[in-house]
Amino acid sequence: MATTEKRDYYEVLGIERGAGLDEIKKAYRKLALKHHPDKNPGNPDAEERFKEGAEAYGVLSDDEKRARYDRYGHQGMGGMGGFDPNQFADFGDILGDLFGFGDFFGTGRKRTTRPARGNDLRYDLELSFEDAVFGKDVTLDVPRVISCATCNGSGAKPGTQPVTCGGCGGKGQIRYSQGFFAVARTCPQCGGAGKVIKDPCATCSGAGRVREEKKIAVKIPAGVDDGSRLRVAGEGEAGWNSGPAGDLYVFISVTEHEKFTRRDYDLHSQQSISFTQAALGAEIQTDTIDGAEVLKVPAGTQPNQVFRLRSKGVQFLDGSGRGDHYVHVSVRIPSTLTDEQRRLLEELASLENEHPPERGVLDKVKDFFTQ
Repeated sequence: MATTEKRDYYEVLGIERGAGLDEIKKAYRKLALKHHPDKNPGNPDAEERFKEGAEAYGVLSDDEKRARYDRYGHQGMGGMGGFDPNQFADFGDILGDLFGFGDFFGTGRKRTTRPARGNDLRYDLELSFEDAVFGKDVTLDVPRVISCATCNGSGAKPGTQPVTCGGCGGKGQIRYSQGFFAVARTCPQCGGAGKVIKDPCATCSGAGRVREEKKIAVKIPAGVDDGSRLRVAGEGEAGWNSGPAGDLYVFISVTEHEKFTRRDYDLHSQQSISFTQAALGAEIQTDTIDGAEVLKVPAGTQPNQVFRLRSKGVQFLDGSGRGDHYVHVSVRIPSTLTDEQRRLLEELASLENEHPPERGVLDKVKDFFTQ
């Protein structure tokens, strides 16, 4: 087709000159589906339209080529225009698996006779706060796919073997000419494996793999946290063609504790003390993850003061030590006082040159009925 006879690329795709890339892709996809040679066998006009659309897309989807074309038209394209088979990787992304384009352009996943690694598996495990801190041995029931023991994964009946596919001669692909380019398609008889099973295994129906539920022992190390992930090598699904098995990934969630809050490897808790303990100091019992511990509260402790108990937190995952436990102190203020308590506090206030407010008649009446 001479340059002067070429149709405008925007006209070919049926779009406006200001169209964006998504609109260009959508227009090309529609044209390609309509004029694809597989849907129009023996139709040279459809083949030419398909080729023309691919050429238009190849230019308009490229910013540099499109800018040059918009300025100079076909005459200014030089060697930049024309049908370019190397652009088919992009075309394969647009057309997806339609007509086998994934295999044709080399962008799809093909079956292979080579050993291939099995899929990884995920298992969601919920742990209590204590089990995450101290670690635990657990047994997981994991459903997965494994190689068939009856046929050793071959898919063939014991005593037989898969045979070379007669459709592709064992290559897994069939090549033939289609219009202006050669097509390599996955063999429909063997699905790209290059071999076919004449007598399938009765256990796996020729698949070579069966589903099972396996009990897998997993050691949860001390110090795991919410969101931790453990890898158990080789406990995923079986591979293909004697390939290695995938891995099992255990995703951990940890329940909250009623007393302790965790921040990395440190623990935090709240401790209430009386105002006399805060003023005079005291030794009190406070809860830790290891049990009760003695906490020395110095005289003059203020509300919301924080005390640290060293190495009473969570064990580091590498076993090199432990975090700390932080105790946040709150001071209890009594809501009612006895006469003796009030007298002593008033004396203290007097020593501090503080003058408590004069008690009203209602307060005195209340004291009379509560004595």
